[in-house]
Amino acid sequence: MKKEVQLDANGKRVFGMRDKVSYAAGDLGCNMSFALKSTIMAIFWTQFMALGETLYATLLLVVQIWDAINDPLLGSLFDMDKRKYKRGKFKTYIFIGAVGLLFSGLFFFLPIPNAPLAARCVMFVLGYVLWDAFYTVANVPYGSMMSVITTDGAERSHLSTWRSIGSMIGNIVPMVLLPIICYDASNNLKGETVFIAAIIMGVIGLACFIFMLKTTTIRVEESSVKISEENKKFNVFKAFGNFIKNPPAIGATLAAMAMFIGMQGSSTATTVLFQSYFGNAQISGIIMLIGYLPMFFFMPFITKIVNKFGKKEACAAGAAVSVFGALLLFLPLGNGIAGLAGYVIAQVFFGLGLGFYTCVSWALMADAIDYNEWKNGTKDEGTVYSLHSFFRKLAQGLGPSLVILIMGALGYDGSLKANQPFWVAENMKWLVAALYTFSAVVMFVSIAFIYNLDKKKVTQMTEELSARRAADVAEVAEAAQVAQVEETVEAVSEAVEPEVAPVDGDKQE
Repeated sequence: MKKEVQLDANGKRVFGMRDKVSYAAGDLGCNMSFALKSTIMAIFWTQFMALGETLYATLLLVVQIWDAINDPLLGSLFDMDKRKYKRGKFKTYIFIGAVGLLFSGLFFFLPIPNAPLAARCVMFVLGYVLWDAFYTVANVPYGSMMSVITTDGAERSHLSTWRSIGSMIGNIVPMVLLPIICYDASNNLKGETVFIAAIIMGVIGLACFIFMLKTTTIRVEESSVKISEENKKFNVFKAFGNFIKNPPAIGATLAAMAMFIGMQGSSTATTVLFQSYFGNAQISGIIMLIGYLPMFFFMPFITKIVNKFGKKEACAAGAAVSVFGALLLFLPLGNGIAGLAGYVIAQVFFGLGLGFYTCVSWALMADAIDYNEWKNGTKDEGTVYSLHSFFRKLAQGLGPSLVILIMGALGYDGSLKANQPFWVAENMKWLVAALYTFSAVVMFVSIAFIYNLDKKKVTQMTEELSARRAADVAEVAEAAQVAQVEETVEAVSEAVEPEVAPVDGDKQE
């Protein structure tokens, strides 16, 4: 017998596990495409497609500029679209983006290394721009769709958690499997295999999106939700003024930039390290997974750790552990079993420390916004978040481009593929160690010495803000009550005031 579907007061299916799994599938679909680009892109274009390090870094920087303006631009276009769609605006745009991701991904990874250089450059720029545009078309309304699935805060928290689960699966599985299947026995990238992987992952991603669209229940009127924030005026001078006077915001932002420059910037150098130094590119994804495992181990305990020690204290201690892990990479253990084992141990310590910051990074920014209200009387969350996001994007764009240029200066030649001279491979080892150390040290300094909200100060800030807000509410209520009393007195006075008849001398003749 078919189970009866429970409905809410508005006749919609009651929120439950189906919504959580469905929403997780959406980010799984997004990351099927994103993980392919982040894991394989640099090696595919510098080694297989032979763009050259300087040219690749230049083109990457150009397309990253587009990436910085892509989200707000397309978000505004979504909001201006007032047309009625059969399946709703959110689902319609997500479907268009999902289909576009499949075909733009295939175009971006077309294995034609013998095409003219100009054609390859056009392929890179056009393919990246199209991929990024379709990713935004799918991902921005997907993120905003949480607002039309439910209005309940607890249910939205569940959706956010399950979105993170979908994201992690979508990132980790390709990170581990792609190196295994896309590198040959000589540690060279198989471009044709990358194209096949793009087809398979694109189809899986599209299937995940379609599943989500078919199983998601919209419970809120779509027209009531804004995707972009185009109505809020952004004053860049005011933003910078607030930002430089907000040590917590500066500290949290510098930590985020260091993480992106160190981790994402080093990804290509790490691949070359496994190709030419350890001589086994296929295990690189597994080693990276080992670095993530400590974070998964203590994630269930992060709330208890933060409640006991404080966010700043936990992150600073974690960053110190990451510094220790990064310094282990400088040990001269060679490229044999001992060297590989040392690299794994270093990754474990680095990942353990990084996990603290990763779990509470957005909570640090929330406290930074409260700090602005505490010191200046206004939250200004829009300006603070805008600057934080801008600098994060800047690090994501500049990091990989600059590191590719540094790799070229250290002797890396993409045309040699996995056959880099040993001195170049050894340079990659030192470069990876230096990038990890830079990342960890800047994170530690930013959190320990610039971010000035320790547990005691956060408690003080929270109590004073709560009292101030309660006083403001009471003042508003008192003013409203006084106004209401005055209005009542005036109404009563008008009601009981006797009508005065004119005297005879006042009558007109």
